[in-house]
Amino acid sequence: MRRVWMIALLVTLFVFATHVSTPVLAQEGDQPPNEPQGLTIFTRYPAQEVAIGEDVTFDLKLRTDTTPQIVHLDVQDLPEGWTAVFRGGGDVIWAAYVEPENDTSVSLRVELPGDVQAGTYRFSVIARGEKDEAEIPIELIVKEKLPPKLEFKVELPTLRGAPDTTFRYNVTLKNEGDEDLSVNLVAEAPPEFQVKFKLTGQDVTSIPIAANESKRLSIEVRAYTEVPAGAYQIKVAAQGGEAAATTTLTAEVTGQTELMITAPDGRLSGKAYAGRETPLTLIVQNTGSAPARNVALSASSPSGWSVEFDPKQIAEIPADEYVEVTANIKPAEQAVAGDYMVTIRARPEEGATESAEFRITVLTSTLWGVVGVALIAVAVVVVGLAVMRFGRR
Repeated sequence: MRRVWMIALLVTLFVFATHVSTPVLAQEGDQPPNEPQGLTIFTRYPAQEVAIGEDVTFDLKLRTDTTPQIVHLDVQDLPEGWTAVFRGGGDVIWAAYVEPENDTSVSLRVELPGDVQAGTYRFSVIARGEKDEAEIPIELIVKEKLPPKLEFKVELPTLRGAPDTTFRYNVTLKNEGDEDLSVNLVAEAPPEFQVKFKLTGQDVTSIPIAANESKRLSIEVRAYTEVPAGAYQIKVAAQGGEAAATTTLTAEVTGQTELMITAPDGRLSGKAYAGRETPLTLIVQNTGSAPARNVALSASSPSGWSVEFDPKQIAEIPADEYVEVTANIKPAEQAVAGDYMVTIRARPEEGATESAEFRITVLTSTLWGVVGVALIAVAVVVVGLAVMRFGRR
């Protein structure tokens, strides 16, 4: 019985002790002490990539939460043949003064030997203060250096337009190597064309391009003079040291219609009788470099006149060809004799309207002349008879 009571007493004491101690530990855990962190060294980019033949610089920060102190710097496990130099304020340093709430900036320049092999290398930067010590691991990935290389990318290598069009090509030139380049821009075009390179609106013949950088260019191609319809190729080249890139642009000139209205004898004049339809032969010539299609003919004439064309519309006039058209001109019935202006127009389906002014001389009808002469003769006869009759008295 005693043994049972002793066991029960021990169990009760254990449970009580557990319930009493747990809240105390929780209270102590809720309020951890604010202990200073001491000395810290860090960099934003502790792992970097570098090409063979290049050096690298790390920007380091030193921080302390305790008292101001002088911190000595060192590099540990640096690969053989490598050189590490600390700099601060433009000078080579091996220690820095650090105070609370004010980070101290230090740069670490690492120079690689010329015979370094590609691979991943690791070393550490050590900061030793008066009481504390901090360390940061550094990783450097060394890769084979990319050879100089340029590449053209053209959005639309072929453009179409009239002979007076300015062809504008949007081109991106990229330096895919690991070296900065100064690139010369040249173009080989037909003698009738002018080529300009533009960067941000300015004419350029050479541009600098940093390693792995791209620049957007505008290439403008324009003909000096009128050129026949056809496809013209422009070869563009970019040369920077041992790197070069080429591309071919195409300007498709569609040609342009140019009409001219004249007469077979070259004189823009004619004769017509009032109230009577008179034919006038016209020449509609296409002096352009493209066919003129569906050419509509029209005229502006004095009030009361009519002008009809045969044919009214010309289906097609090839380049350097012409078509004869008859304009039937009918002056007004009451038109008096004299010179009048009639404007003839030819409008192609695609192209500008051409016009010419013709001077039309209106003549009166010969019938009225005969009637006038007859009336005069009758009047003379009447006067003669009157004189003869009354003269005898």
